[in-house]
Amino acid sequence: MLKQITKPLLDSCRDLLPIVVVIAFFQLLILRQPLPNLMELLVGMLFVVLGLTLFIRGLELGLFPIGESMAYDFARKGNLFWLLAFAFALGFGTTVAEPALIAVSAEAATVAAEADMIINTDESRSGYAFGLRLTVALAVGFAIVIGVLRILKGWPIQYLIIGGYIGVVLMTMIAPQEIIGIAYDSGGVTTSTITVPLVTALGVGLASSIRGRNPMVDGFGLIAFASLTPIIFVMGYGLVY
Repeated sequence: MLKQITKPLLDSCRDLLPIVVVIAFFQLLILRQPLPNLMELLVGMLFVVLGLTLFIRGLELGLFPIGESMAYDFARKGNLFWLLAFAFALGFGTTVAEPALIAVSAEAATVAAEADMIINTDESRSGYAFGLRLTVALAVGFAIVIGVLRILKGWPIQYLIIGGYIGVVLMTMIAPQEIIGIAYDSGGVTTSTITVPLVTALGVGLASSIRGRNPMVDGFGLIAFASLTPIIFVMGYGLVY
């Protein structure tokens, strides 16, 4: 029991050590300034270690197993419609709830209002932010469906990725300049704390349950689609809006 508690804590400390070393090096040796609010920093670091430990342990106990088991059950059921519906719902639902996307959408709405792209009212900013979140969530749901079809059909991932980025380049040429940066950032923030564990578990579980599929070769790659399609969808949102 003691080992099960101390080992994850030590692993989290090891993972955070490079960040602590970098900050201490530049603060003490380059800037030659003492660390401000040292006690608060230590307490905050303790919270980070505990939070990271609990988060990783939660993934191991909860999200990864349920994602893999549901993928296996859907594959065994043999119903393509419900498997694709589950994939879309999983991508959509996890993205809508993504904290990083909520923060970026709200910030994008504020900046758009200050730049007179939208009316500077709470209702307008809220509508813009919600529309952006909805667009990204739809994009991720669509991406997971494409990724699941790739696993089922055995499509080479490189052709899909290359074709997707060609689409990104073409959209960048015609999209409003104000939305391009937001679009590229949206592709990054979708793949964060909630989306990544469940989507990865879905891909690995699905590839493990289908005869002739290799979990290492076919099980991964869904996150790449989830990062790619929001860029195209958000630039399209900018064109329409």
